Amino acid sequence: MKKINSTLFAAALMLSPATTSAQSDTADNEKKEAKKADQEVVVEANDQMQFNKKAFEIKAGDTIKLTLKHVGKLPKIAMGHNLVILQKGTNLAGWASKAMTAAATNYIPVDEASKKAVIAKTKVLGGGETDSVTFNIKEAGEYQYLCSFPGHFALMQGKITVK
Repeated sequence: MKKINSTLFAAALMLSPATTSAQSDTADNEKKEAKKADQEVVVEANDQMQFNKKAFEIKAGDTIKLTLKHVGKLPKIAMGHNLVILQKGTNLAGWASKAMTAAATNYIPVDEASKKAVIAKTKVLGGGETDSVTFNIKEAGEYQYLCSFPGHFALMQGKITVK
């Protein structure tokens, strides 16, 4: 009996550092993941076709993690939302009108000029869903973002100021 208890105790001691090390490695990895973005921005979208942020600022060249949270309850097919950041000078109304007919590509137009206008985009989300995208913008200026789901861009747009 003493031999079994001694063996179990020794085994427990041997496993303890491995568990601590694994937990430490996981924590280190999480810290590294968090450090990848210089800035994190969270934008919420709701069932009333609104973003909670109409504008935000970022620093030129910084790595930005943008998270879109659909805080509503309606499904994607009825009230889907995404967030698309466009290059400076993009004709917002023209781009959005092309997007309305691009259901097969998550409301991102497929022509080359429209695709090149996209800096970053999230997936189309239904109520309760979240998506994140990481990007950087090197040139200072003002950039626009919108929801490209049909009929939403008139109410769901905003401005990013890059300094």
